[in-house]
Amino acid sequence: MHIYVNGRNIEITDAIKAYVKEKFGKVANHYDQIQGIDVVLSVIKNPAASGKHVAEVSCKMNTGVVRCEESAESMYASIDLLADKLDRQVKKFKDKTLGTDKSSIRTDASAEKTESDDEEEVVEAIEE
Repeated sequence: MHIYVNGRNIEITDAIKAYVKEKFGKVANHYDQIQGIDVVLSVIKNPAASGKHVAEVSCKMNTGVVRCEESAESMYASIDLLADKLDRQVKKFKDKTLGTDKSSIRTDASAEKTESDDEEEVVEAIEE
């Protein structure tokens, strides 16, 4: 898995790059289907803007893509918020993809019960 860090209106230092790789490296422990993570860090130079430091991430997996964005007053705070948000979304994505098989087992069992109940009603009607 590769983590790519890019910057808009900001120079990406080694410290920021190491911090991003540390935070988003933990996300890869939750799901092994992650192929790559693209992180874009940007600074809004408008003095009227409230959250001036914006972090965006695009997490590419075998079956889809998860994207999210956060903004805060400092770059490290926005990276922290983004890492937590991506962690939740990857867990949710993993549960959705792995949970589809379980529902089909339950529906098959309920279908068998209704068919056997119908057969009993038909037998009772014939005996009367």
